[in-house]
Amino acid sequence: MSTSSAAEQATGRAGRQEPQQVGVAIVGGGLMGREIAAALARWPALVDHPVRPRLVGVADINPAALEWFSEISTVEVLTADYRELLADDRVDVVYVAVRHDLHEQIYVDVVEAGKSLLAEKPFGIDGDAARAVLAAVEAHPESFVRCSSEMPYFPGAQVAVRYIESGALGEVVSARCSFLHASDLDRAKPSSWKRVAEFCGEAGVLNDLGMHTWHVPLRLGWRPERVYGVLQDVVTERPGPDGTPVPCDTWDNATIHSWVAQPGAKPFPLTTETRRIDPGQKNTWELEAIGMDGSVRFSTKNPKLVEVFGLVDVPGTGREQVWHHLDAGSQASWPTVTGPNFESGFSDAILQMWAVFLAERAGALGDRFGAVRPEEAALTHEIFRAAVVSHEEQRAVAL
Repeated sequence: MSTSSAAEQATGRAGRQEPQQVGVAIVGGGLMGREIAAALARWPALVDHPVRPRLVGVADINPAALEWFSEISTVEVLTADYRELLADDRVDVVYVAVRHDLHEQIYVDVVEAGKSLLAEKPFGIDGDAARAVLAAVEAHPESFVRCSSEMPYFPGAQVAVRYIESGALGEVVSARCSFLHASDLDRAKPSSWKRVAEFCGEAGVLNDLGMHTWHVPLRLGWRPERVYGVLQDVVTERPGPDGTPVPCDTWDNATIHSWVAQPGAKPFPLTTETRRIDPGQKNTWELEAIGMDGSVRFSTKNPKLVEVFGLVDVPGTGREQVWHHLDAGSQASWPTVTGPNFESGFSDAILQMWAVFLAERAGALGDRFGAVRPEEAALTHEIFRAAVVSHEEQRAVAL
């Protein structure tokens, strides 16, 4: 038996190159930081991915948050100072999940350090902050930057997106994308930084949840021409740290009605909804697109079900309107070892988001649905600001 060459040894069983090793660091060890750590631990579930990430460091000013990550064997650095991670040569990619008012400084620092960045929404507390990050990205092209948005990576969502991209809608009549939950339904729920405009931003719930509703529309090219905002500040005070009521000055619910141009046809209405107070909802993402030739809708409330509309010949009845039901299974953007007939959930969507983020960073995304681009994230701030002005002045606002 001949001895393999070094080049042959670097090649996988099917002629593939060995995956690129990427060191990942997390800044902000809260809920989403832990979710990302769990997703990276499930990386072997992906089939033939060109990248192999390894979580090497975590930064958080809270020692209790860092303690959770001490159980992860690959983590070598736990620190209260995120700059320590930026100076570490083992770190290639940084995921940042911190308060909105901290985005600008930390994102710019990551980019200027030459690290790649997966940033949390809303990509800065406002438009000025987003533009400052964009300027840093343009000045440092070696830093690959995207913004987090995991809900479109449910398999059913990807079926709906591909249906729309195929042109099956024909002339678009209307579209809607929503992100709904009822986490703030309890008036006794303590206040937090997300209920304070100084830390969350003037756009309130739009900053917190709005990216969920705009990732797919903007990627489909549905940029609004003018918007009309309908905003609600339902709960104006909540218990503070000592139980005494404190003001809550952020919007709880927001609906944006907009007009979107389409080639060769009249503009169509696009509605996006972001709600913290929607009784009966927990974490529901919905997409619906209605067209003259076809329609499609999907909701994570029933994560396997995708509905597709069409006209069919029904024996004995004639031509009828029908919503067809299909099950989406487990496969989304990147193939996994999970059986195609199994169900998919939120943790799977996060894994898929990271799969496409690191694949695009490695130049191997292909025609898959990519993570939010920096310019798309910055554009949402223009939309949110226009929606706030629209609500305050009770008029449509052009973009």
